[in-house]
Amino acid sequence: MQLIIGKGFSLTLKEDGARGLAKGWAPTFIGYSMQGLCKFGFYEMFKIFYSDMLGEENTYLWRTSLYLAASASAEFFADIALAPMEACKVRIQTCPGYANNLRQCAPKMFAEEGVWAFYKGVVPLWMRQIPYTMMKFACFERTVELLYKHVVPKPRADCTKSEQLIVTFTAGYIAGVFCAIVSHPADSVVSVLNKESGSTAVQVLKKLGPKGVWKGLVARIIMIGTLTALQWFIYDSVKVYFRLPRPPPPEMPESLKKKLGLTE
Repeated sequence: MQLIIGKGFSLTLKEDGARGLAKGWAPTFIGYSMQGLCKFGFYEMFKIFYSDMLGEENTYLWRTSLYLAASASAEFFADIALAPMEACKVRIQTCPGYANNLRQCAPKMFAEEGVWAFYKGVVPLWMRQIPYTMMKFACFERTVELLYKHVVPKPRADCTKSEQLIVTFTAGYIAGVFCAIVSHPADSVVSVLNKESGSTAVQVLKKLGPKGVWKGLVARIIMIGTLTALQWFIYDSVKVYFRLPRPPPPEMPESLKKKLGLTE
């Protein structure tokens, strides 16, 4: 794996120089910033919305399904914000000579293919990002819950803010590993689809084959694991800094405990 990454860096430096390593940085930064804002913001909104629909007891009993539904709903809208910048990024990075930056790429794509050029990859993007985000949020929420229950030697309320952020980072990295595995095949399809005009997701999938869609998985696990951990760490740090609500891991409601005979 180190050899593959090393060859990738060497080839990029040889063909494009040091600037090649930063190729496509603008659409990447803009696109994923927009996506991140929508993803985390809508997730909190949909989690409250679905929780109100379920009620307190069902929210606890079906909390994993709640996390999955809220994150899928959030990602659906977040990808609509991401798709144009993702299309530009892939075109800049994978089509030598097409465009050097976002200012050149976006008008050229629009002139050649119209608005569809920016959204032809949105369905494969949903295929990649919705499972990714569902795993990212559900796995994170449940991992935090398990860490406080079985690993951290004291209740969350007794932990310092720094200790809580360490738990957040750890849970985020674990979630990122699973995210990378779930989303990797679709990510391979999206990359090829945005590079080859006129191709469909089904055609690309057949062309890549079972082995091709999993190529580069280890490198992606390292990248996505670290990225996901940092995203959760930053998100939680912002909440700490601005003193925003940070609900503790869910506990069984007293009414449900009585129904199940767990309390007198």
